[in-house]
Amino acid sequence: MRAGALRGLRPPGGSVCEARRAGPTGPTERRHGNEGRTAPARGASGSDNTGRDARDCAMAREAVGRPAEETFSLWKREQARLKARVVDRDTEAWQRDPAFSGLQRVGGVDVSFVKGDSVSACASLVVLSYPELEVVYEDCRMVSLTAPYVSGFLAFREVPFLVDAVRRLREKEPCLMPQVLLVDGNGVLHHRGFGVACHLGVLTDLPCVGVAKKLLQVDGLENNAQHKEKIQLLQARGDSFPLMGGSGTILGMALKSHDHSTKPLYVSVGHKMSLEAAMRLTLGCCRFRIPEPVRQADIRSRDYIRRTLGVPGPPAPGRERNQKAQRPKACPKEGSEEPAGCLPPPPALEQ
Repeated sequence: MRAGALRGLRPPGGSVCEARRAGPTGPTERRHGNEGRTAPARGASGSDNTGRDARDCAMAREAVGRPAEETFSLWKREQARLKARVVDRDTEAWQRDPAFSGLQRVGGVDVSFVKGDSVSACASLVVLSYPELEVVYEDCRMVSLTAPYVSGFLAFREVPFLVDAVRRLREKEPCLMPQVLLVDGNGVLHHRGFGVACHLGVLTDLPCVGVAKKLLQVDGLENNAQHKEKIQLLQARGDSFPLMGGSGTILGMALKSHDHSTKPLYVSVGHKMSLEAAMRLTLGCCRFRIPEPVRQADIRSRDYIRRTLGVPGPPAPGRERNQKAQRPKACPKEGSEEPAGCLPPPPALEQ
């Protein structure tokens, strides 16, 4: 590891924690025996809501056996309750600094699914040094999903396993805890203003940013001709335009993250960070179209699936998402087409 990647890896207590750089072809965190079983997640260290957060994370597992309408009602109530805890402003000094001085570790999370299998998945957490964007920690684990895929409720399917990954890191190597998480999904740009990035942020008490690849059409936002015309006006890296819903609220921003990309990213506030800082951070983490923390989490989770399932062929880290034709295909995320092997929302469900 370069010396620059070791900056700031001292925990608050002052003891030095050795940072082991993850290799390019496999995770440093290998789990055996209990893969696929995940204990109820605990809340953030020092949080007054530890017990409540544990119940929140267990809900995805408990709800699967409930009648459908009762499950949806329960999930909506939980989203409304947790939404009240979302903080949509900057909370750390580094967020207000133009150069993000003081930011040293950025995390990324991803859940990859094998096409045709709606149960088995790989939950991945990576931590990168900033601004070097080198992987200093990764944790990939096969998990068994219990909650169905339902548009607008992605968090109840994925977040429990991501919270568990953060908990393992906090307990094992707290000096490598990320100062912010980038999430492949939406934050307040959501049917009820509480997407997966908000959910993960509240339960981990970490700043979170939602970075989606497709527009979630809510509050009057549509991927129509007018929206596509605005995209055409994004000429250079860093160009953007606001996503204003019919309510008059700016729910996020469309961002051109790379000069050679024709598709924008959709950035929204998750938790404990302003939209302006979220935009700057997302752009600062992009070597390609997808922010490096999310991109590395995706690459490594897919490679882990290939090795676990015995799919032939060497891993190829560093590839763009659109170059991974030989990797197991993942189900699309929230706001995209209905994935094969995942359950669509019922016709009566609020959209």
